[in-house]
Amino acid sequence: MTTVAAAPDTPVRSGRPPRMLVLWGIALAGVGLAAATIALGVHNDGEAIQIALLVWISLPYVLVGLVAWWRRPASRLGVLMVAGGLASGLSGLQFSQSELVFTIGSIFDILPAAVFLHVYLAFPDGRLRSGFERALVLSTYVAALGLQLVKMALGSFPNLLQVTTRPDAALAVERVQLCWVATACLAGLGVLAARRRAGRPRRRSVALLIDSFALALLMIAFVFVVAALPDVDLPFVRLRQAMLFVIGLSPIVFLIGLLDARLARSAIGDLVVELRGDLAPAALKQAIARALRDPSLTLAYWLPDYECYADLEGRPVEVPTRDGRATTMIDRGSEHVAVLLHDPALDDEPELLDAVGAAAAIALENARLQAELAARLEEVKDSRARAIGAAQEERKRLERNLHDGAQQRLVALSLQLSLLERQLAENPEAGKRLDEAQRELALSLEELRDLARGIHPAVLSGHGLAVALEQVAARAPCPVRLDVRLDERLPEPVEVAAYYVVTESLANMAKHAQATKARVGIVRVDGDVVVEVEDDGVGGADTEKGSGLRGLADRVEALGGRMRVWTPAGGGTRVKAEIPCA
Repeated sequence: MTTVAAAPDTPVRSGRPPRMLVLWGIALAGVGLAAATIALGVHNDGEAIQIALLVWISLPYVLVGLVAWWRRPASRLGVLMVAGGLASGLSGLQFSQSELVFTIGSIFDILPAAVFLHVYLAFPDGRLRSGFERALVLSTYVAALGLQLVKMALGSFPNLLQVTTRPDAALAVERVQLCWVATACLAGLGVLAARRRAGRPRRRSVALLIDSFALALLMIAFVFVVAALPDVDLPFVRLRQAMLFVIGLSPIVFLIGLLDARLARSAIGDLVVELRGDLAPAALKQAIARALRDPSLTLAYWLPDYECYADLEGRPVEVPTRDGRATTMIDRGSEHVAVLLHDPALDDEPELLDAVGAAAAIALENARLQAELAARLEEVKDSRARAIGAAQEERKRLERNLHDGAQQRLVALSLQLSLLERQLAENPEAGKRLDEAQRELALSLEELRDLARGIHPAVLSGHGLAVALEQVAARAPCPVRLDVRLDERLPEPVEVAAYYVVTESLANMAKHAQATKARVGIVRVDGDVVVEVEDDGVGGADTEKGSGLRGLADRVEALGGRMRVWTPAGGGTRVKAEIPCA
């Protein structure tokens, strides 16, 4: 059995669809307000275009809002859209000759702008995301409704709420009100722009809807500023009509988005057909993204042994993400398999997420096993790198101990023997024995120095790769041409690996190749250090036997590089190592 669960840090939302009686009652109220607007406008010689545009706004917002409320009861967006449509319909009552009806319509004159701002910022789940957004919307309601009541009380126009007649004060309040709402709309436009800059993934239908929101806010702000500045010579009536037309586009685009989501659910059949083809894990992600119509979708697989999420390459993935993407868990039976990281707008389509999760669960389980294998391989790589690093540190410690301990004591002993030889100059037999002891001591000291250099070359740490290789070439049994093209010191692990590639290759040449000359080349190419060692020996070396070349390959591969050996019989040997050096 496959289940799709919410992420641990994602609140589980639930909601019961409203009763059909409530939906039908609100729908009839919206239709009634639209009919009343038309009747009042026609009866009182209202402007036909203005009347049509008010109906264009109010009726679609109410009807589409009801559809959204019914389809997505857990979201408040549908309720907000219904409120915006009803507020627009009530503002149309200003066409009435009845003083009471006119007063009611006037109260709602500016309120729809505040409701639309609320709708735009609360998309897609009907919830405002921050304290700033909540304060912005609340202040707009205060300006749209509170200042409207103050303006009416000051006698801006004859109405039942008029307390006094102070037209100058009423005009000042109106200008403050319009500029306030316009500023809030511009701030809301900035919020939408910031969300887009934050890189939140959007499907095409959602992106189109966000663009319509932004355009509507811009139009509202522009028209309100023009209305607040009567000296501006602009065709205000035409601008207001354009604003109303743009505002009415949003519910139409939203309805298209709902239809797009319904079509997306029909694409589950295509996903099932694709899954029959035993998709590769990388292709599986693309297939799920197409089914959800979310090109930004990514997958993270749960690795129980590591208690973390990882991608197909075994790299850890943070869940939940910090870039605003939503998470949907995929479980198979009682076992957690994976998580979808997707566009937050898909949270309002739980049926689609459920269907995709159920269809792809088995394939996701197979992909999870591959991700787990990749994670184990990555762990092996890290472990090998740590082991080589620890061995290198131990080599350096041994070299220091030999240099500071045994070598120093042997040098001191040699000096003491030299002094003793001078004291026994008259005793030939004793002098002869001292000479033999000094020769043995010098030989032992040289062997000890060679051993120390083999454990870890101190000159490499002190003077760099080029100087260290010059000493190696000087001690080689045949002429070695060095071509080291490095402008600066390399990281120590890279220097050490390159050094041992050269020394081990030259040592093999001395033992087996019967070479008369060799070439060593080191250069940086596109972020890699390329090390090449060639000789003119007999070739035919067995790269599988012995631990020398295999150990070199392990050292190089632990740094993310690779090493290759060409050794044709009679054609010399060529060793090439490429080591990343960012």
